[in-house]
Amino acid sequence: MTPRSFLLTQQVADYVRASSEAPDDVVTDLVAETAAMADRGELSATMQIGTEQGAFMQLLTRALGVRTAIEIGTFTGLSSLCIARGLPDDGRLLCLDLNADWTAVARRYWDRAGIGHRIELRLGAALTSLRALPAEPTFDLAFVDADKTGYAGYVEELYPRLRPDGVVLLDNTLRGGHVLEPRSDDDRAVAALNAALAADPRWETVLLPLADGLTMLRRR
Repeated sequence: MTPRSFLLTQQVADYVRASSEAPDDVVTDLVAETAAMADRGELSATMQIGTEQGAFMQLLTRALGVRTAIEIGTFTGLSSLCIARGLPDDGRLLCLDLNADWTAVARRYWDRAGIGHRIELRLGAALTSLRALPAEPTFDLAFVDADKTGYAGYVEELYPRLRPDGVVLLDNTLRGGHVLEPRSDDDRAVAALNAALAADPRWETVLLPLADGLTMLRRR
């Protein structure tokens, strides 16, 4: 079972998924393998996006005509799989992550889906890798699903590297509702960033109540 939004009952979450693009065998098997790894204590399945969020991101990538994208935080690869599927065949996705074991799973499913040639994976500290990229407009789309206290730094580094009208998606920006009464450093960091982005004239900002909160930023 993939994670569901805390805003939805299980029944409504099931209905949402049933009323969205159905996952194919590649997605279904990736979700199952990630769940099995979680059962063995190798990772937390809650770090994986829901299949309905993946369907939205794939549709958005295609609808925006994205050709170059970047992802910060790849995990076992569901989000990158969906983004890459939304790209044209000559499109490119750069993935930044720290964990070689989890991203090895991602690589297998990228290749199985026939989109591995669209993806470059760089292992290492994401902020360091991001700062090593030319500070010039390059990307049409960015997805961030990594350490929450690092989000503000990622957004700052992404801004000069995003094309005008480019879009950034930030995951988990509701923190299970804890942004209202932060309990942890992660909650406090996300709540502060939410407030800052809403007042930042560089971005057009909307926080969508999708999954655990998905903030969409458009570079003005």
